[in-house]
Amino acid sequence: MISYFTDGSASPNPGPGGFAVIKDGVPYLIGSESSGSEVARIRTTNIRMEGLAIWAALTDADGEECEITTDSEFWINVLTKWAPTWKTNGWHKKGGIKNLDIVQPLFEAFQNSRASLIWTRGHIGTELNELADEWANEARKQKITGTKRVIELADM
Repeated sequence: MISYFTDGSASPNPGPGGFAVIKDGVPYLIGSESSGSEVARIRTTNIRMEGLAIWAALTDADGEECEITTDSEFWINVLTKWAPTWKTNGWHKKGGIKNLDIVQPLFEAFQNSRASLIWTRGHIGTELNELADEWANEARKQKITGTKRVIELADM
């Protein structure tokens, strides 16, 4: 089974952002908004980056059984509790659904996966969570656009 740790960063929030995916204990993917819009890339949020990190892990797993550990209780709730109801209601809820452009495809990817989501408290010294945080901040600092394999960056 594949093990992922994911994290996202935006500083300030909103501001420039980045995300990271640690795969089987090794920094594997980093990235940010891929819309091509400079405004989206420099005015993103922690929440968006956390979601994109989980999406990148699901995409990488490509249907294989995996565990995705995240410190985002929000995204675990979205994917396991709230999105099923939102989908049933035609993707509507009173007050609207923020980040729907991520929520819908991420929920579909999760539904079609064999992933288990695991919550961990952030910033308490959990080694792989801290590593994901470091690499998410590195993605933000490097102004990565889209998703890149960490090994590809070493070759640049």
